[in-house]
Amino acid sequence: MKYRKDRYGNDLSILGYGCMRFPQKLGRIDMEATERQLLRAYRGGVNYFDTAYIYPGSEAALGEILEKNGIRDKVNIATKLPHYLIRNKEGLEKTFQEELRRLRTDHIDYYLMHMLTDIATWERLKEMGITQWLEQKKKEGAIRQVGFSHHGNADMFCQLVDAYDWDFCQIQYNYMDEHSQAGVKGLHYANKKGIPVVIMEPLRGGKLVKLLPKKAVETFEKYPVKRTPAEWAFRWLWNQSEVTVVLSGMNTDAMVAENIRTASEAEAGEFSDEDKKLLHYITKLLNAKVKVGCTGCGYCMPCPKGVDIPGTFAAYNRSSTEGRMNGWVDYFMCTALRPNSTGASNCIGCGRCEKHCPQHIQIRQELKNARKTLEGPVYTIGRKAIRLVRRY
Repeated sequence: MKYRKDRYGNDLSILGYGCMRFPQKLGRIDMEATERQLLRAYRGGVNYFDTAYIYPGSEAALGEILEKNGIRDKVNIATKLPHYLIRNKEGLEKTFQEELRRLRTDHIDYYLMHMLTDIATWERLKEMGITQWLEQKKKEGAIRQVGFSHHGNADMFCQLVDAYDWDFCQIQYNYMDEHSQAGVKGLHYANKKGIPVVIMEPLRGGKLVKLLPKKAVETFEKYPVKRTPAEWAFRWLWNQSEVTVVLSGMNTDAMVAENIRTASEAEAGEFSDEDKKLLHYITKLLNAKVKVGCTGCGYCMPCPKGVDIPGTFAAYNRSSTEGRMNGWVDYFMCTALRPNSTGASNCIGCGRCEKHCPQHIQIRQELKNARKTLEGPVYTIGRKAIRLVRRY
């Protein structure tokens, strides 16, 4: 297993265990299979385990397995504060104590603000007293390091990076998302600020393995360097020294074995120019079905009415390439979960964005198309429910 340093010089395995997709049996976590796979990962050198309050049963399962095998203090636990469910400082403490009980521990090594989407949300948390609360927990040793996870565009990500003295951060990033969401711009920005970056969705929810076009599979098979699609995706990430940890939601023994092997061999800077060209070609094949040729550059921003144009188009494209539900989930997180909605329905058709688009996209029309696809009755009901929760 290869390791890279966190902000304070601690060794983190470049492969992290994503605990959202544990094996299931009869609709519940299969504890026998989960324990076997977690221990195999641990023995293979994995020392970073990522879970969250809202992952059903995950924190409790992880805590039970680590305690049972006496390895809690030999690994790092990363979990997340569901700030969108919390209304006051008392709620912060109550939720945190519940997480400690579930995880059977007295401290969290890496604690994230879960799905921190924008500055307005962070300001709300500051008004609640989050910064004082975090500093007190760090002083007590109950929280070792503080970070945030982000689903959204690069500009907002960079603003969030500057908003607090973070110890680390977490972004969605893979060779398809090089220029969407936080993207390579966000990765490099955080790195320049000395903030380690943890990567989620390295395989785009399995798309870069299970949903490859036939031509992409054949291209990989014909290439002189023989690697599986998953190995290509992981090595592309680890080729970048700015990447600290890559999370993988492993839930089979085969996945664990392959990923440990890859993480024991991968090196930063190992890709040749031909390797990079190969994945660029694969990306073009994958993007053949995209609806809008948006690169996520952000030149169209800011919208005077707050529309997250790059985020909307990224979700709209995903609905076409990976299924409507995947696109809808992305869209809901990037627009409805924010204090002020940033959805396509905010557009008033002023056209200011189109004057700055280097791709010459008909943004106003495409936003209408995106709205028809993504803002159905379920979205509307969900957005109203979020508003009610925040109000009370």
